[in-house]
Amino acid sequence: MSDPFGLRVVRADSVAALRDLVRECSDAGSAVYPQGGGTVGDIGVLPARDGIALDLCSLTQLIDYPARDMTITVQAGITLAELDKILAVENQRLPIDVPRADRSTLGGAIATNASGPRRYGFGTFRDYVIGISVINDRGEEVKAGGRVVKNVAGYDLCKLYIGSFGTLGIITQVTLKLKPRSEEQAIIAIGCDDPEPLLDLLAQSRTRPVCLDLLNRGAVSRINSEPAGLFPDSPWLVAVGYEDNRETVSWQVQQLIREVPTAAARYLDVRAGAAATPVWRALTDFPARDDGVLTFKANLLPHATADFCRAALTLHDGVSLQAHAGNGIVIGHILGDLTKERADAMLTTLLDTAAAAEGNMILLRCPTDWRSTLPVWGRPRGDWALMRTVKEKLDPKNIFNPGCFVDGI
Repeated sequence: MSDPFGLRVVRADSVAALRDLVRECSDAGSAVYPQGGGTVGDIGVLPARDGIALDLCSLTQLIDYPARDMTITVQAGITLAELDKILAVENQRLPIDVPRADRSTLGGAIATNASGPRRYGFGTFRDYVIGISVINDRGEEVKAGGRVVKNVAGYDLCKLYIGSFGTLGIITQVTLKLKPRSEEQAIIAIGCDDPEPLLDLLAQSRTRPVCLDLLNRGAVSRINSEPAGLFPDSPWLVAVGYEDNRETVSWQVQQLIREVPTAAARYLDVRAGAAATPVWRALTDFPARDDGVLTFKANLLPHATADFCRAALTLHDGVSLQAHAGNGIVIGHILGDLTKERADAMLTTLLDTAAAAEGNMILLRCPTDWRSTLPVWGRPRGDWALMRTVKEKLDPKNIFNPGCFVDGI
């Protein structure tokens, strides 16, 4: 069995087996490429040297769930969908949106610091991981943090592994703090011709949305294909999401309706309760769509989101955009004919636009043979040297995902 890059896939059925495998690879000087559900395998550059793809999907054990403390400890191979089922029994949840939750593993989502539309109101994994266990380059299991929320012992190494792309060690176990499930939910879809005045208005709203997403017509069209007719047609769509108790959600919906001028919206559509669920799912899964040639993700100052989106639309006819406008994150899929040379020119322009807004941009997906020349990790940043030093200290043999991360880390 091999993965898309031709690496031999080895499944670790236990933490003990995982330790042995890493130790063997370390002694042999072979590389280890951790794998979860395979939903983000397109991120990064090609493997730098030969090794094994280490499948962690068998590590799914529930270690501890003191529901009254609102924490849970699980192995990192559990999928986000299965974790959600466990938490639902106690009316609790981890409010992090991860695309393809039925396949995405907790460890993989943490390693890539995945997040989605609810990031605006609930934050990222850095706000919920309070304990972590990791296999180091010697095959030893090391731990950071703990199983209680008020834990101040030692360095907060948990955050170091979040978003490290598997380059510092293999995550085996995680302790998370949780939140209660919301009593009510609602999403207001607002169609408009120009999103900027509407986004400015929402930034000053008396309401407190947990989601503030912007989609262009191309993105709405693609979302409407499954399920059909989810949103009406318009040049732009702003999705504003609320979650809380029924009284609070109801007040916020009515308040926002009063705040939005009639002239600013082509339409205003409210989906509440169960009717909002397919909208949440569509917004969450949009970044994982793989029917385009290339997918990018930009991070910039939130006030520049609308301008960046407009600039992206001038570069290619087949651009579908979803922006988490409150956070300054833009995901773009490019469909249709595209050569590597044209892609390089487009990305250069978009990187310049992002840099002007104090941001950067990475590629989430592109043809395999383009990765060696396109700016997969965007423009060099001032902290890359520090990241390389951390890598050298925690993985001196350079066996974990060598060459796949920023600056060839």
